[in-house]
Amino acid sequence: MTEPRMHVIETYFECCGFDHTFLQGGTSVYLWNLSREFAARGHRVSIVTPAHGRLDDLRRRYPVEDLDYADEYELPLVLDPDVWHGFPAEEHLALRTTAHRIRLDGVDLYFLSNDHLDRLPDTFYPPYSTKGRDLVFFKPLVFQVDSVRFLRHWFAEEKALVHAHEPYYHYLVPAALRDDPLKLVVSTVQSNMPIAKKVYAPEVRRLLRLLGAEHHLPPEDPAAGAPELEVVRQYQQLTHLHYEYPPDHVAPYQLVLENADLIDFLSPGQLDFYASFRDTPFEALFTHLPIARAVRENAHKMFVGGCAISDQWLAWDPQEVDRARVLGDLGLDPALPTFFHNARYALNHKGQLELIRAVDRVLGDGLAANFVVRCISGAPLDDPYFREVAERHRGRLHLEWERVDERTVFEYAAAADFCLFPSKFEMDTFLIAQGEAMVCGAVPIATAQEGMAHFLHARPEPQTTGFAVNRSFTEDDPLLTDALVARIREAVTLWSEDPARHRELSARAAAVARQFTWEQCADLHLAAFGRLWRGEPDVLPAERALRHGWFDLLKDEEITAEAAVAHGDLAAYERRAPLDEAAARRFFRTAWERADFATCEQIVDRHPAAVTDEEARGVRERSSTAPDGTLVYRLPHAERVEAVTPAPRGTATRALPEVRALLRTAPGEFEGPPPAPEARLLLTLASGRVAWDEVRHG
Repeated sequence: MTEPRMHVIETYFECCGFDHTFLQGGTSVYLWNLSREFAARGHRVSIVTPAHGRLDDLRRRYPVEDLDYADEYELPLVLDPDVWHGFPAEEHLALRTTAHRIRLDGVDLYFLSNDHLDRLPDTFYPPYSTKGRDLVFFKPLVFQVDSVRFLRHWFAEEKALVHAHEPYYHYLVPAALRDDPLKLVVSTVQSNMPIAKKVYAPEVRRLLRLLGAEHHLPPEDPAAGAPELEVVRQYQQLTHLHYEYPPDHVAPYQLVLENADLIDFLSPGQLDFYASFRDTPFEALFTHLPIARAVRENAHKMFVGGCAISDQWLAWDPQEVDRARVLGDLGLDPALPTFFHNARYALNHKGQLELIRAVDRVLGDGLAANFVVRCISGAPLDDPYFREVAERHRGRLHLEWERVDERTVFEYAAAADFCLFPSKFEMDTFLIAQGEAMVCGAVPIATAQEGMAHFLHARPEPQTTGFAVNRSFTEDDPLLTDALVARIREAVTLWSEDPARHRELSARAAAVARQFTWEQCADLHLAAFGRLWRGEPDVLPAERALRHGWFDLLKDEEITAEAAVAHGDLAAYERRAPLDEAAARRFFRTAWERADFATCEQIVDRHPAAVTDEEARGVRERSSTAPDGTLVYRLPHAERVEAVTPAPRGTATRALPEVRALLRTAPGEFEGPPPAPEARLLLTLASGRVAWDEVRHG
């Protein structure tokens, strides 16, 4: 089918990837590369973004056209009294917004300017510390309103596809444009912010009323209140996956889900993770939250538009890099295997504390290897441990925090044999930096996160590109540190004893990474955009529903035995076939490996012949208390067991629970002091899955 010529309007709080002096984050680079590809295909492309007080800088380098547009209005801000102490209940900003255009590489860039949008010209984004203190905190919200008003005026009678990025920065836009038949809205989820992150509902309601779209605000929906979930709820604050909010708040992602025409993700794994949180400590709570229902109801809108490695990295030739010079200039020995890490300084997000602990341990044990570790902060790292390790292993570890030019980073990657990316909490969605290092042939050692699965380091042969470590949802995680130590040693052994195998993995890593081009990314987007433009209905793929266990969205004949067994859903299985002894046996074994003991107990009750006496006893007696009150827990495939006790009821909204690790006395056996009656057990399995279990007393 011939692709229609479309008008694509990209909009985000920062769309300055065309000029490195304006650049603040990776989303901006993504937007610029994608926009140029769309324009190269003959589509009309516009970008709408704030000027951020940098119009004078732009004028010095580009021909800037001042448009005949001046929007004068008063923007109301309803302030949360629990946050904005000493402020009135409602503030009003008198704004006069002007628009300015640059035409570059076939793309029209529109910059909106007013007194509020022009604040913070150096950093663009308001620091979180301004919340409750300075109205500049609302700068992104001001842009949302300004962008909607500009789109409605400047492109009033034009059919256009509005491609907005990061729900937290555009949640008003889909609702505001929903009733406009000429404006189609696609939302891209750029990062895995907590899916139920919320904002003050009266503030949102007032702005949607200003934009004539208050009726598209979801009704207040109480959070799950099951008492047994209280400890699970409190624990999430330690996982960076979920936080609690007062009832007068609304989730931006729910607003986007219910009002956007399509939802775009950067990778298949990111879409899967953000739809289910499978195998994480959040999964048990997520299924009870209103946002989970919204995800299921709008899953047919979701597609993968992808992401890509920059054209520059793909164009440079790693073979031209002088490894000896690069490593020698860093004070390292070019004759040794070299490991490379490159990310912004984010201890928990990027797993950098565990990385440095692992490097310290292997080098302290005498491992002969180099490490080039970039934790980019723009200033010396504030953690003294990092500096101590760098000093202790001078000549083996080069620690860097400065921003350097892109060619230098490329040469570091090209001089490396392996790259280290132990990211945590599933915060990464595509991880361009890992792809860049792989383009240069660096064999990855990386977390088996779903958002990074496309790099194939966690795949078995014959597809694997490197080495995987289990996902981590724990701060300063000793299991992750141990896994990194083991993988680094394994990699050095491979490099020294089986160089042919290393070359094979290196070539495979480069080939996989080089598939992620902006041409491919544009193809994926334009295919989805074209269907939307033509008015073709969205259909939820049965395969996706099966993967997430959404059996209520499927016909009986669409349900597969494999999916029903994987999710421990006996009712779904019995919609397609009777549960005979062989099927019951499959259910039990799969559920046991996943620590899904509720399903195990159902099988023991309904089909006792399907399990051995030893297996049934293992389910019944996995948790017990000794005569002296000591908690004893036995599960052969558990790597860690923690007793989690909730804070007392009536404490702060974000009260933290007590977490106490049980002592591992033997493989699969753990002991701990008598737990509180309301405590639950958090299990980390050898597979990397994290699951909850009850404490059995007596």
